[in-house]
Amino acid sequence: MKIERFEDIEAWQLARELTRKVYGLTKKPNFARDFGLKRQIQDAAGSSMHNIAEGFDSETNPEFVRFLRYAKRSCTEVQSELYVALDQQYITDAEFQDVYAHAGRTRAAIRGFIKYLIAYTQDKRKKGNPEPLNAEPVSVLSYSIQPKRIRGTNT
Repeated sequence: MKIERFEDIEAWQLARELTRKVYGLTKKPNFARDFGLKRQIQDAAGSSMHNIAEGFDSETNPEFVRFLRYAKRSCTEVQSELYVALDQQYITDAEFQDVYAHAGRTRAAIRGFIKYLIAYTQDKRKKGNPEPLNAEPVSVLSYSIQPKRIRGTNT
């Protein structure tokens, strides 16, 4: 499958699910009252998703990779904030494990996509075909994945 829009990117789909899970946790009564942590973890989860989408519109693969790295770091931030929620007893051990593992899967998918884009860009340079500055990121359009179906998407 070709990636024609950011919603086709598996890492974005995983980040969307991570965001959904985080928002679900923050609706719990005690968590909902901790406005600082609630906002911080929601922002981090959303950032993982939004940076992938924003990076998709980059004009070069190196710029896209920069945004993907921000998204990856946001997944790690979610994991760290989950410890605070666990320590404050806002979430159960099972909820912690579920969302922590999902953030890890999301980060791994982003890392894999970064490696692919870097390798693709290096291969193009070796062949003497550097990307034009105003070109669509060709490698994104040729990166084949089998997107996972996530509830609420039409992809």
